[in-house]
Amino acid sequence: MFNKFLRENKISAAILTVIRLYLGYSWFTAGFHKLTGGFDAAGFLKGAIANPVKGPDGNMVYSWYVHFLDSFALPNIDVFNFIVPWGETLIGLGLLLGCLTTAAMFFGLVMNFSFFLAGTVSHNPTDIFLGFIILAAGFNAGKYGLDRWVVPFIRKTAKTYSEKNKAAA
Repeated sequence: MFNKFLRENKISAAILTVIRLYLGYSWFTAGFHKLTGGFDAAGFLKGAIANPVKGPDGNMVYSWYVHFLDSFALPNIDVFNFIVPWGETLIGLGLLLGCLTTAAMFFGLVMNFSFFLAGTVSHNPTDIFLGFIILAAGFNAGKYGLDRWVVPFIRKTAKTYSEKNKAAA
């Protein structure tokens, strides 16, 4: 019942627009500041590796993630120094414009969970909660945005492409 409200109701679409704009502004400004102010994730990654999240027993909770950071992220720091600021900026832009909203929110959640697993709590739990609401709402979250025109265009193009491939086969 709640999912139907999120996905189909006009009042829900208006509420989702407010949530989407809030998250979009947060993502966009975070990414834009990193792009314009210089960004280096090396210090953050080294800190996350040196001080991993630990449980009450003193053992690492996400040892697999710390291993990922140490063996993949840190050696490829140039890649992460590129994708983090650009990812945050583009996620924010997608949410602000309501363009490819569910894709933007999916990647926003991936980044939120990545920060969270590295031990940064901050506003991540709130962003994750709100992000799942946007993701669950699907198309309705971007109804008052560019998705109103972009999503039908993509569906029509995909259908036309699919019909051409069936006819050719």
